[in-house]
Amino acid sequence: MKNWGHLGLFAGGLLFGTAGISILTSEDAKKVYTHCTAAVLRCRDSVMKTVDCVRENCGDIKTDADAINEVRTERAKAAELAKARALVAEAEAAEKA
Repeated sequence: MKNWGHLGLFAGGLLFGTAGISILTSEDAKKVYTHCTAAVLRCRDSVMKTVDCVRENCGDIKTDADAINEVRTERAKAAELAKARALVAEAEAAEKA
């Protein structure tokens, strides 16, 4: 008993293979492929513009965040220095008394 499904797939593949080559070389097919390729290229350009915009904004955000962290670090250092000075002043006052 033969498996007709495999034979059908083989026949379909053979038919598409021989007819498909002539279809792929036709002018209409080339026009469709050209339009599809142009659409893909436009899409790629659009995506790249979006990526560039995100990169630029991320750079700005990082710069601002770094500036904020520097200010916080300087304030923390100033607060520690003020505490140290206060402790030194208390120690000096205690020694005089």
